[in-house]
Amino acid sequence: MFTGIIQTMGKLTNRISSGSSGKLCLKPDKPFEKLEFGESIAVNGTCLTLEKENSDGTLEFHTLTETLSRTNLGKVSIGGKVNLERALQVGSRLGGHFVTGHIDTTASFISSKEYNGDIEYRVALPEELKPFMAPKGSIAIDGVSLTLVDIADDSFSVHLIPVTLQETVLGDRKPGDKVNLEADLLGKYIQHQFSCYMKDGKTSNISMDLLQKAGW
Repeated sequence: MFTGIIQTMGKLTNRISSGSSGKLCLKPDKPFEKLEFGESIAVNGTCLTLEKENSDGTLEFHTLTETLSRTNLGKVSIGGKVNLERALQVGSRLGGHFVTGHIDTTASFISSKEYNGDIEYRVALPEELKPFMAPKGSIAIDGVSLTLVDIADDSFSVHLIPVTLQETVLGDRKPGDKVNLEADLLGKYIQHQFSCYMKDGKTSNISMDLLQKAGW
């Protein structure tokens, strides 16, 4: 589990393919302390398992072909930057929102423009994420915890402060670039719970009594 608060960026030093799996080799801009074999680290919001920390500071992660194809990690060029965040420790400050590191889909970055001192960042909205998009709700873009501002039929926007642009890969994105998206975990559970009480695709059987019994 992560929070979407990026701790440092890193550089992709190598990508090794071997059949249906492979390795990603990354070097953090700021070294992590006391890394442990097998711990989880979010790379552009994608939860990966640390296999090895080399003497030169590079980190090695085992990856599957599916991981590379379903996220933007397969498109990062050698020398390209990625966002890095270690897993949340119990008792740590939760500055963002709960992020699982399980990417739902990728989408195209559309544009950015200045808005009252911030930067409005607009991203294409995939059809499968529409049920989870709520104004002022949460979204993780390349692992960065952000607040939804405007939700249109085919796109959505968030606002970025200068530090986010400087300290994450979002500041380098160009129109057409693919970004990793993870919808809010709470929204997914709500959607799933509603679907369990739907019949023939209709919500007519949902009542206040039923919702109360379900814990609402």
